[in-house]
Amino acid sequence: MAVSAALSAQKRTETGKNNNRKLRASGRVPAVLYGHGEETRPVSVDAHELERLFSHIHVESTIIDVTVEGERAPLKALVREVQRHPVRPEVTHVDFYIIHAGESLTVDVPLRIVGNAPGVRIGGLLQQTMDTVEVRCLPDQIPEQIDVDISSLEIGDSIHVRDLVVPDGVEVLVDEDRTVCSVVPPTVSAETEAAEAAPGEPEVIGRAREEGQE
Repeated sequence: MAVSAALSAQKRTETGKNNNRKLRASGRVPAVLYGHGEETRPVSVDAHELERLFSHIHVESTIIDVTVEGERAPLKALVREVQRHPVRPEVTHVDFYIIHAGESLTVDVPLRIVGNAPGVRIGGLLQQTMDTVEVRCLPDQIPEQIDVDISSLEIGDSIHVRDLVVPDGVEVLVDEDRTVCSVVPPTVSAETEAAEAAPGEPEVIGRAREEGQE
């Protein structure tokens, strides 16, 4: 079920672009904490701590215990938005949504392919068209992931949203007819076909070798 993680944060008393630039230059990322019935809290988090956390959790569906400096208890929150630098691999801002027990949430849960498809073993290709699925449930019912068992798929077979097995209390919000993955017949790449059909290819290679030896 729900996976949790921890992160520490410091309160921000100054906001705005210039102050945010100073924060980032000091190794911190500006962020906000907000939620129903909650006062919006401008905070900042350590950039390295945040990157380490994001590297080993499912960002969209992991509950994070955010401990704000000066507050007694951590706040349980989900990441709602991550802004990144357009060129550098850096997080520039994060929105955290504070959650409460008994409050249903809408989250994207990762889909994990499991098993070996017979159709792939005989040469078919597995095409996965969905990596996550949107669901609604209580905070303590958020699945870490939903497994997609492909062990019965032959060439031409597909798995649809309606075929997903989800835990009790979890409502899937995606059209049940959407395809999650399928096994399709093998194809020959356009490059391979072109290479096989190209006339005089050995002569061109031979000329290139001769030119390179001069």
